[in-house]
Amino acid sequence: MALILRHAQPAEGLRWVRGAFALYARRPMGFTAMFAAFLMLVLLAAVLPLLGPVLMLMSLPLLGLGFMIAARAARGGEPVHPGCFVEPLRAAAPRRNALLLLCGLYALGTALVMWLSDWVDAGSFERLQEMLAKGEAAQAEVDALLADPRLTWGLIVRFGLAACLSVPFWHAPPLVYWQGQGVGQSLFSSTLALWRCRGAFVVYALAWAGVVLAFGAVAALLFSLLGARQLAGMAAMPAALIFSTVFYVSLLFTYEGCFSDSAAAPAAG
Repeated sequence: MALILRHAQPAEGLRWVRGAFALYARRPMGFTAMFAAFLMLVLLAAVLPLLGPVLMLMSLPLLGLGFMIAARAARGGEPVHPGCFVEPLRAAAPRRNALLLLCGLYALGTALVMWLSDWVDAGSFERLQEMLAKGEAAQAEVDALLADPRLTWGLIVRFGLAACLSVPFWHAPPLVYWQGQGVGQSLFSSTLALWRCRGAFVVYALAWAGVVLAFGAVAALLFSLLGARQLAGMAAMPAALIFSTVFYVSLLFTYEGCFSDSAAAPAAG
């Protein structure tokens, strides 16, 4: 069927988040196991000196696509498992090759963003990470580094370019896998879809920010009343795992909110 580009209303962004939480509740163990399996692969890839980081970056487009395949399976009453990550690699050769090319382009784009950001901040962000990881740095050193304008500009460049890079790749993998679009066409279609539905994506981002802030406020208040504020950090770890998993589940809702086939287009308005 022909693919129709929808104009999602801003309120749909909130429904995408709510729908993702509802779908996650159907298969919480399966979805969480998928994300945990991906984290294990990241740890294993980190052991490889040069190839590991490249493979990790290349796997990110397949990560989102795997969760979208799993979300469709869960909605149809089928099981959810880490094997969904392998499904795109079983596609016909033209689609599989296009997906691998997308993965390579994404890894290259991310590497360029990281290189440019490091050049802008002169390595300040990396030094900050090292200080926070060791936990031995004096507060004065951390404050001096945070006051460095190069770090500020580096963060702006880092997150700004990363956000721009995510736009063409947001819907590109499912457009290649499910619709058979080429690499260039899928990148263009994804960019056009996010621009046309920008209002819904703004609400979508605000909804996620609200979820995280609300959890932080409730957790801080609850543990404060229990007199165990130090446990708030421990609660943040499983919450981060769940929220990250639900975010990837929500990718299917963003895709279906931006695109529909010709049969569903009239019902979608």
